[in-house]
Amino acid sequence: MTNTSAFGAPLTLDSDAVLIVVDVQQGFDDAEFWGVRDNPDAEKNIAAIAAAWQDSGRPVVVVRHASDGGPLQPGTPGHELKPEAAGIRADLHITKTVNSAFYGTPDLHAWLGERGARQVVVTGIMTNVCNESTARMAGNLGYDTVFPIDAMHTFGLTGPDGVTVPAEELARGTAAVLHAMRFAKVVTTEAVLAAAV
Repeated sequence: MTNTSAFGAPLTLDSDAVLIVVDVQQGFDDAEFWGVRDNPDAEKNIAAIAAAWQDSGRPVVVVRHASDGGPLQPGTPGHELKPEAAGIRADLHITKTVNSAFYGTPDLHAWLGERGARQVVVTGIMTNVCNESTARMAGNLGYDTVFPIDAMHTFGLTGPDGVTVPAEELARGTAAVLHAMRFAKVVTTEAVLAAAV
């Protein structure tokens, strides 16, 4: 089914398009560690897309980051999935220790190849880090990559000049790069839900 996103690009979803839910973990609720986030509706939108995938029978991959220390360390509450992701009936669970979901275990690219899947939809945390890294790799590997920018969030980051760039600006920059350089189709949750029927 085809739908036009708020960004003007027509969106068509394959019947076997794979939803990748990246790092929706409780450790990202630690504001003292991460700082100020954007998009308070991210988790709601992630859950809505995941529900549409479950209803349509499309496959879902749930990714979890395992850090050596910090809020996402295995064995700590922060490593556990948030409720919006914990209830997903995933076809594949991946654990990673770096940014891209394509560098995790089991091998995402191999799994997608075995299924013959050519389209992926990336959601989760953080917009400009693990989500963007995953989307860039997906684009480089030849996947038709969909990036619902409001089904994710990030945090402000401080650059080498000591200036903190707000989360909203970082997300806007990610959207611009992925769109302009054609790594992914940057769309909205509304567009994805309309096309997922």
